[in-house]
Amino acid sequence: MLPEWGQVGFLLLLALLFPIGGIGFSWLLGRLGIRPERPDRVKEDTYECGVETEGTAWVQFNFRYYYFALLFVIFDVEAVFLYPWAVSPQRLAVAGFVEVLTFVAILFIGLAYAWRKKALEWL
Repeated sequence: MLPEWGQVGFLLLLALLFPIGGIGFSWLLGRLGIRPERPDRVKEDTYECGVETEGTAWVQFNFRYYYFALLFVIFDVEAVFLYPWAVSPQRLAVAGFVEVLTFVAILFIGLAYAWRKKALEWL
């Protein structure tokens, strides 16, 4: 059991070493004066696709954009759950087929609900 946890510990060490090492190396280069640090008005300006911002940044966005994106993510992730059945339908047999039909029915009910609530319309 220890070798498996050793591998997990090694991966955890690498996962911590890379970002901390990068930040530390950047800090070291800044302290040594190798990395220039000359802030000016252009560098500190907010960049929005090359277009100068007009007015305040606190504008209200239409919630439907977020709702549509959330629905896409939900249905996309749920579609991933169909992959195991698609690659080995013989091993799952009839019970697996019934489970997949139930899963697809739940997806269809969710899609019908979103469609009925007009969540998929832009206007």
